[in-house]
Amino acid sequence: MATPSEPQARGVRIDAQPGHATIALDGTPLSDGLVTGYVLEHDIAASLPRLVLHTRHPKNTAFEGLAQVAVGVSQTPGDIVAAFLAQVDPVLLDQESLNRSDYGGGPGATARSMLAVLTEWARGGKAGD
Repeated sequence: MATPSEPQARGVRIDAQPGHATIALDGTPLSDGLVTGYVLEHDIAASLPRLVLHTRHPKNTAFEGLAQVAVGVSQTPGDIVAAFLAQVDPVLLDQESLNRSDYGGGPGATARSMLAVLTEWARGGKAGD
């Protein structure tokens, strides 16, 4: 299988719904059953999105370096933080924050302590650790 030395830009159309996707490259639909999945990612700073197609390789299939495609819906950092905070028990947060060994009092101490607890929880720490 030959692979291009540099990625080639292609026209891509994906019509997807749960359990099925129709994918066309440069206006030509890929055969049903050829693609088993795909990944589509785009770094805003990059010039073009990257599409990876995951395929079956039946005998005698010509393949030109493209693979299966997957599409993910990205969440913004704000969406992720909001979802995390929506799950926080405020009573437990109060208790954990005020009972920290490094709670020193003074201006901003409670907020600093709450932020430290939330940071630990966001990294997978358990209440009471």
